[in-house]
Amino acid sequence: MSNRPILLVDDEAQNLAVLENILSDKYPLVFVTKGKEVLMAVHKHKPSLILLDIQMPDMDGYTVCRQLKADPQTENIPVIFISGLVDICDEVAGFLAGGVDYITKPVSPSIVLARVKTHLSLVRAIDLEQSYYDAIYMLGAAGHYNDCDTGVHIWRMAAYASALAKACDWCDEDCKLIELAAPMHDTGKIGITDSILKKPGKLDLEEWGVMKTHSKIGCDILSKSKANVFQMAAEIALRHHERWDGSGYPDGLAGKSIPESARIVALADVFDALTMKRPYKEAWPLEKVLSTIQESAGSHFEPRLVDKFVSILPQILEIKAMWGDS
Repeated sequence: MSNRPILLVDDEAQNLAVLENILSDKYPLVFVTKGKEVLMAVHKHKPSLILLDIQMPDMDGYTVCRQLKADPQTENIPVIFISGLVDICDEVAGFLAGGVDYITKPVSPSIVLARVKTHLSLVRAIDLEQSYYDAIYMLGAAGHYNDCDTGVHIWRMAAYASALAKACDWCDEDCKLIELAAPMHDTGKIGITDSILKKPGKLDLEEWGVMKTHSKIGCDILSKSKANVFQMAAEIALRHHERWDGSGYPDGLAGKSIPESARIVALADVFDALTMKRPYKEAWPLEKVLSTIQESAGSHFEPRLVDKFVSILPQILEIKAMWGDS
């Protein structure tokens, strides 16, 4: 991030010199004097921020900005207009064209520095957030690397979990949290050998013992982070194979001693698994899936959650159809 320059665009050399004097001690800079050269310079230098003049003879700044925003490769680069146009309608036009800020000439060094710092901080925050989502996706995919339906399965199941959490009166923020955490529930499978994960037949007792360690492996990996989403993911990874009646693993927890997040994900995961077509089975009919889940109320699943799940079945089926279309 620190090596990405700021692109300064102005047809007047004097104006570029003023900006260079303000910014060069703190940031790497690239200079362009023609609007038509901006796109080429952006693709070459990949700037973190663009300071763009409006009144240029070959192509005005509004047009340049609209072109940048129309290109998926450049649409997220923030543009600050720096212009001698001081009318409010000119400033509004700048924002409508896609600019994030508007500074009038003659510029104040302190204002330029403050605005640039603010917008670069926002760029860094966006980049960090994207890295955060990328890490979640990769950990979720890693846990299901050997599955044939990895991407769709983990996010569809996560959407079911979020809907069920909402039905249990979770706040919107926590519903979003479980939707992000749920896909990482099987992260620990990356620690299980292929000879077990891909075994075509039934696992023997020793192999099953190894397989069951994936819950603790996943928890160990995910709990390294103090972020709320990874803490919840670690909790789910460890406990989503526990059962309401205490017959699950790794610790045979029962009832409400199992975290609600894990109880929700367990139900969402089983529903998705039963309704999925896999190489070794066809998708079950909905009636059979529902009867199986309802019969498991009080043993595998918390009865209250089963009732909640059935009550929001139309929403669940909408989610299923949406991901099916995807």
